[in-house]
Amino acid sequence: MPKHGKKHRSAESKIDSQKRYDLGEACDLVKAASYSKFDGTVEVAVRLGVNPRHADQMVRGAVVLPHGTGKTVRVLVFAKGDKAREAEEAGADYVGGDDLVDKIKDGWFEFDKAIATPDMMGTVGKIGRVLGPRGLMPNPKAGSVTFDVKQAVEDSKGGKVDFRVEKAGIVHAGVGKVSFPADHLAGNVRALYDRLVKLKPATVKGTYVKAMSLSATMSPGVKINVASLSEVAD
Repeated sequence: MPKHGKKHRSAESKIDSQKRYDLGEACDLVKAASYSKFDGTVEVAVRLGVNPRHADQMVRGAVVLPHGTGKTVRVLVFAKGDKAREAEEAGADYVGGDDLVDKIKDGWFEFDKAIATPDMMGTVGKIGRVLGPRGLMPNPKAGSVTFDVKQAVEDSKGGKVDFRVEKAGIVHAGVGKVSFPADHLAGNVRALYDRLVKLKPATVKGTYVKAMSLSATMSPGVKINVASLSEVAD
């Protein structure tokens, strides 16, 4: 087992690894335990009581975080005609059709989010095998296949986060930066939690949200008392 450095050990000493903290306290601790020289990303990990191998228990969706992600998001939109102009006016970084498909085929990936109007999905499908593994394929469940291009672009620029449960039943999502006020981090975590609860599959029995933890880049994780959020979402 590799040994952690002095800074990491110091950060660990501030956190009781056996305790589950209320959300507000967890956010304070994550900020206090962060020791990176840059403004690290704060991520939440949620373990769900689902079996993703069953299609009816796949949890996937998106949420617009009320306080944003703290990141500059480059948005690409596959659209034509009036919808292309709408995307440009909404602030999309790249707008096009076959021209963008050809660039992506050649290995260009200078964007973070991809949106498409439904009538463009036949074109986008040509690069589905390339976009899919990178998490960039537009998807109706995530709201990225839509004719409401303006709203989709504004949401993506304003803090929209896409998520899907992994094979181990865990959802990972960035919820802000270490520089965020603790109450902004808490508000973002609550928004994600609320969304996950609304997406609970009907076939899931027993405890749905089994565990949650919060961590910052290069810092130890802080376990969250799920009960401190349940009153908000139930």
